[in-house]
Amino acid sequence: MSPSAGGLVVFLLSVQVIQSQDGWRVKYHQTDVCAAKGSTVEIICDITHPSRIDPSDIKDRFWFTKEKDGEPVNLKTDSEYSGRVTYGCYSKECHLIITDLRESDSAEYKLTFMTNKPGEKYTGSPGVTLSVTGLQVQVRRSDSTWLELTCHSSCVLSDRAEYVWYKNEKYIKTGSSLLVSSGSTDRYFCYLRESWNHRSPAVYGPQRPSVSVSPSAEMLEGGSVTLTCSADANPAASYTWYKEDGTSDPRLLSEEPQLVFSSIQSSDSGNYSCTAENQLGRKTSDFISIDVKYGPQRPSVSVSPSAEMLEGDSVTLTCSADANPAANYTWYKEHEDSPRASGQIFTITDFTAEHSGNYYCEAQNEMGRSNSTLLLITESAVDRTTMIIHITRWTLVSVMLILLLLFCLWTRKKKAVSSTTEPHESREAVEMDLHPEYEDLSDMAAQREDPEEQEDQV
Repeated sequence: MSPSAGGLVVFLLSVQVIQSQDGWRVKYHQTDVCAAKGSTVEIICDITHPSRIDPSDIKDRFWFTKEKDGEPVNLKTDSEYSGRVTYGCYSKECHLIITDLRESDSAEYKLTFMTNKPGEKYTGSPGVTLSVTGLQVQVRRSDSTWLELTCHSSCVLSDRAEYVWYKNEKYIKTGSSLLVSSGSTDRYFCYLRESWNHRSPAVYGPQRPSVSVSPSAEMLEGGSVTLTCSADANPAASYTWYKEDGTSDPRLLSEEPQLVFSSIQSSDSGNYSCTAENQLGRKTSDFISIDVKYGPQRPSVSVSPSAEMLEGDSVTLTCSADANPAANYTWYKEHEDSPRASGQIFTITDFTAEHSGNYYCEAQNEMGRSNSTLLLITESAVDRTTMIIHITRWTLVSVMLILLLLFCLWTRKKKAVSSTTEPHESREAVEMDLHPEYEDLSDMAAQREDPEEQEDQV
């Protein structure tokens, strides 16, 4: 294992593997190599050739991972490795150096020999398996307030490996881990100091989620509708769907990225939102309004004041139906083709017998139409004469009550007058008892009158 100026050389396992055939022998120093993305790796092997082969007989030695038409393809001619591969042999040792490692470099590498003798060639197989992995930031909750971020590679890197941490493209510290506050909206990433161009993906909490609707055209009752919630986040966010139902807390519907209505109904209309959440934070989308279109339900008809009318009266019929978009209304009389009126309210003034009959309304919108049940409007069985008799009867009763009231008042007044004159007469009688001379005079007057009365009687 040897370092290169372009990066860090790392190995997972160092085990000698010897491949030999007819005096040819390849001894790879490693069976498996693991390296971080962006670093440099070196693969080494020792070679031995038969005694009959002079070193000058070996016209070519190269490394390969692919074959074309059964023949190995020289790595130096592979465009994917252009400018990144160097190798050579010194005495009995050969090496391969690959810089700026990419994940696509993961493969099995073999060394092959070709001589100037016809059919004389040899490949050291099996070769060395190289695994290239990128750095990842692992997130672990430390407590309710803090999160621990760890810069991680699936490879066992060299003790000389040094991790560097950045927050929002600004340097923070070095080290394999970092503590951050829960709910942070910042972006964190790490990299190996030797390979700045191959840093880990940044980790961050969800951005505000966006909601898409499919199909985007009008939503018709009975159709299929899918709502999709998505948010930029790393680690990937989990999603939850809610529907606003007029309470302080929206109703939870689903914990999937998509909310699917296989047969959407008018009751599904309303405001929906989704939340996106990972270990670093949580965000909620804006509400999206779902407006399901449907044809009118069966209309209902109300009548005011009554369905039984008197001639000359007025009656008002009102039609209403649940529909989206709102319905238009037309009024009909049974067995008539032409409408009687249009609009939600139908008023019949100056009612006559000709107006009697069954009426119904039709509600229609672009989604369909529906008719109400029949409503019978008839002339009342109570005619005008009967009404006049009733009115006259009540009038007479009222007059009699008034007269009775007046008589009672007169009687009370008369009693009050009588009670005021009786005390005056009693007082005069008392005065006559107190003066006897008045009594004598009265007797004398009576005596004068008696002869006269007697003459009259004769």
